[in-house]
Amino acid sequence: MTRGFDPRYGELIFDHVPHAIFTVDAHRHITAFNKAAEEITGWKRDEVIGRRCSEVLRSSHCDAECFLHGSMQDREARRDQEVQIIRRDGKSITVAVSTAAMEDPTTGTVSGVEMFRDLSEVQALRRQVEASYTCEDVITKSPAMRRIRDLLPLVARSMSTVLIEGEPGCGKEMVARTIHNLGPRAHRPFVALNCGAIPDTLVETELFGHVRGAFTDAKRDRLGRFAMAKGGTLLLDEVGELSPTTQVKLLRVLQEREYTPLGATRAVRADVRVLAATNRDLSAEVMHGHFRQDLFFRLNVVRIALPPLRSRLEDIPLLVEHFIARFNAQQGRRIRGVSERAMAVLMRYHFPGNVRELENAIEHAFVVSGGEFVEAADLPPHMLAQSTPALAPDLARVATSFLSPEPTAATLPPLRDAEATAIRAALARNAGSRAQTADELGISRSSLWRKMRRLGLQ
Repeated sequence: MTRGFDPRYGELIFDHVPHAIFTVDAHRHITAFNKAAEEITGWKRDEVIGRRCSEVLRSSHCDAECFLHGSMQDREARRDQEVQIIRRDGKSITVAVSTAAMEDPTTGTVSGVEMFRDLSEVQALRRQVEASYTCEDVITKSPAMRRIRDLLPLVARSMSTVLIEGEPGCGKEMVARTIHNLGPRAHRPFVALNCGAIPDTLVETELFGHVRGAFTDAKRDRLGRFAMAKGGTLLLDEVGELSPTTQVKLLRVLQEREYTPLGATRAVRADVRVLAATNRDLSAEVMHGHFRQDLFFRLNVVRIALPPLRSRLEDIPLLVEHFIARFNAQQGRRIRGVSERAMAVLMRYHFPGNVRELENAIEHAFVVSGGEFVEAADLPPHMLAQSTPALAPDLARVATSFLSPEPTAATLPPLRDAEATAIRAALARNAGSRAQTADELGISRSSLWRKMRRLGLQ
């Protein structure tokens, strides 16, 4: 015998389905709001019941093309429409929306139901696969990195050569791709060449290509990276590794905006924007005679110096959260975060491999962890060897001191002194302006005022 649906379980099912769901009345006032909707939007159920759904989701489609209103009008369901909504905290996220109408058979009153799911992890994975980075991928609370992030759209609009300096693993290629993707050549190729990974005898061919018969084994024409990047962007990674001979030829290309393939008799126009990246201090290399000064000046039109991860510890919690979300999407896991002790281990580590090494550490933890949280024991052994267990709780608190509106507990005197020193330095840089200081530190003015009061900086 077939049993009908037991209405006693309706509320239980509504609250435990994995997708966000809410219902509205005929005037699109919210009548029900499940737990998944609370988690995605940041709004509590009691705060939204009776309010118009447009006031809660604040989507650009709410007024011009409301899918829920459309379903209620024509009784047709809409499925998986990608829209932007704004969470309660002001963060914009992409969700997939499905809508349908509900009609009361007795009164004929039409109401609506909307289901949506967060696509943030899917989009992050898609950007990683397509390498379509934007400023949103520069995840930071560091004042130095925030200035760089704000600079990227301005740099992208120009055609100037950019020199990106930074230690290995700092994200130089990501910055280069962001400049390309934000600029007018975004629809054209982005080509990268690691100059340090190619023997000197092959660099010229890799850059400029060759024609058939240029040398013994040249049985057909071959395009170089300049030709591959025609109309787009060419990234010369580790440009400091180029030999003096290749430096001369590259200088001519940047000056004349043309090059000659190996064995060819006619020059080819170089319709390419050149970006260069290096982990060396090229100005020092020039002083020691290892790099041509004129080429350095050609490359150094706009200089972006990426700070190492150890100088921006406040970014570690943000990056850890970002990598956990990425690996959850890739591997179908549901790891919720890292433990306080694991965060303390990460905060004490020197990170010679910078952001790339942190990413690898989180990936390692995903492989060995079986719980909901990454524990200290799940991190690579060499990181644990540099950790002092006694300081773990305090280091974890300091890791989030500028990320949390309020301190969660008293910190050790040396750590308080470090925080006070950082605030004093920021105040000095901003001529005592609390508003500008709070903006530089990435916190609100009220949070800055409370920190200053707690640290005796009034």
